[in-house]
Order: sequence, then structure tokens, then C-alpha cells
Amino acid sequence: MARIGWSWMNMVVHEDGPGEQAGPTAAMRIPGLRVSRDLPAVTNVIAENSRRCPCLFSIVRCMASTSARTEPPPIAGVRRSFVEARDVRFHVTESGPPDGRPVVALHGWPQHHWLYRDLLADPPTGLRIIAPDLPGYGWSGPAPHRWAKDDVASDILALLDALGLDRVLLVGHDWGGYVGHLMVLRAPERFDGYLALNITHPWLSPRALAPHLWRFLSYQPPIAAFGVPLQRHTRFIERLIFPLGSTRNAIDSATARVYADRFRDPVCARAGRDTYRTFWLREISARARHPEIRRATVPIRALFGIRDFAIHQSLAAAETANADDYTLEKVDCGHFIIDERPDLVRARLVALADETHS
Repeated sequence: MARIGWSWMNMVVHEDGPGEQAGPTAAMRIPGLRVSRDLPAVTNVIAENSRRCPCLFSIVRCMASTSARTEPPPIAGVRRSFVEARDVRFHVTESGPPDGRPVVALHGWPQHHWLYRDLLADPPTGLRIIAPDLPGYGWSGPAPHRWAKDDVASDILALLDALGLDRVLLVGHDWGGYVGHLMVLRAPERFDGYLALNITHPWLSPRALAPHLWRFLSYQPPIAAFGVPLQRHTRFIERLIFPLGSTRNAIDSATARVYADRFRDPVCARAGRDTYRTFWLREISARARHPEIRRATVPIRALFGIRDFAIHQSLAAAETANADDYTLEKVDCGHFIIDERPDLVRARLVALADETHS
């Protein structure tokens, strides 16, 4: 169980282990915010502090009435299946020739496999596009862990085994992109090449990350603290995350709802919460104590929308990447680069396939 306690200057998440008394394990400061332990009280207090946090106030005030989407959105010509791997029931969507060159495409938060709808509806010649929903996301079953990124990397590697895939091309966006980096570092023999989309690389020092933590603080602590009700019962995703993460209204309200409505489901909402809760409570400090030292030997092509509000382009810089073959291409778009520039993502995937063809 996890409880949320609030004080004048600190939001404290308490994590309870089996047979243990709860104790504070982390504190995330939100200056001037006075909140109690339930969402209605949070709403009232945010109203009192609306000058300091007008975006969050307006999002939480707009309570959502939409129920969780029960069926995956249609994509012409795809094959769908459920595959068991490492105690996760993965929902897998794929297209292209079954004997084609496999491409595994990983999404992030707050999305699911539909992110790759353009590639799935019209797969490049000779490529087999495989887009799983990550554990607890989309239509996959719940994660049997707290969504530590190393655990998710293990889950996806087990999924490759279950699908009989020895070696693949990899595409990853957002948290799926970070998991992708961990996978190519751990099992480079499984990957011909990696297309990383709007995500930091894993070789960041605390000094490099520190100037950009304010970006994470702008939206992540509420998800980590009370992410289940926030995702299930408010329009936080539609009204804040997609407008901040895209440019020129590139993601319309109907598209945003296809993603956000799935997080009305409690399994998906818990996965989203745990993605950030584990990041804040465990992974930031763990990375500071034990920075990544493994060197990437797989060719990595990073494609980055420079108008990304959440992640600064410098956090994906080639100069700080510990890799044999890493390039960064900057694009004039926002964080949700696959929604905004599907044509460019497709072209770079085809180029990577050609470059790494044996």
C-alpha cells in the first residue's frame, strides 16, 4: 500500500511493505501548496493556490465523465494476440509479413500501441512491425512489479523470447525509449539497431540533469502521488499533457481522448502512477549513486523534437553518450514526435533498416 501525506511545504509519499509500518520514503516539494489526503480536498486547496498553479487547478477542476475504452482502437490489417511472458499478459499488435524483418516498437506514457498506427496500417516493405502494450498499459495485463525500468526491460526481453525473436530492430519513445536504451545495453546481441525518439539517454550525470528537473517537477509529482484518481477522474492528460507536449495543436482532442480514455481503467492508471512513483522514490537516487557505465555497441539513431516541454534536447546529446555509434537529429516539433511527424519517423526507420541490413 502507499499513502500520501501532506504538510505546508512537502508532499510525502509513504510506501508500506508487508508487515511493516509506513514511513516516509521521499519528499517532493510544491511551494505554497496546502493539501490534505483526499482528492476533493486537493481540489479545494489548489483553488486557493490557483495563482501559483493555474494549469493544475483547471485540470483537476474539470472532472472526467468518460469511462475506460474497453476495446483497442481499430487499425486496418493488423493482427492482434495475447502473449504470456514473465508473468505479464502482453497485448501485441503487429502487421507486415510474418516472416519479415522484425521491428519492435515501444510506446511511453500516456499512450499505448496505437501510437504506431501509421506504421502498423502501412508497414514498410519487408518489415514486420510489432507493437506491444507495455505492462499495465493499453490492453496488456498488470505489471507484477512497481514499474522499475529495469524490470520492464526484462519483461520485453522475455516477450522477444516468447515471440521467437532472436534479433530485431528496436524503436522506442518516451519511457519506452528509456527501456529501449536499457535493453540494448543489457543484450546488444538481440538488436541490429535502435531508433530512440524524444527520450534522454542513460548516461546523464546529476550535474547535467539538475538544470532541467523543473521540467519534471511541473507535472510528474502529482502523477507519482495521486496518479490513479488524477488519470481516472480528471482531464489532466487531455488538458495538460498533450497541449504541453505537442506543437501547433498537432494532437487534436479526439486523438488525445483515444489515449487518455484508456487510463480511466484502474490497471492502466496504477501503471502510470507507478512509472513515476518508482522514478522519484528509487530511480533518481539510484542513478545518482550508480551512474550508467556500460557502453552501447548497437547503432543508435536518436530523433528529437526540440520543442519538447518535458525533456530538453541536451539530455539526448551525442557528446555525452557513451556509445560506439550514436547520432542525434533535431526536428522542429514537440515531445509526441510520432503523432506529429509519422512520415519522418517512418523514413528514419527505413534508413536504419537499410543501414543495418546484413
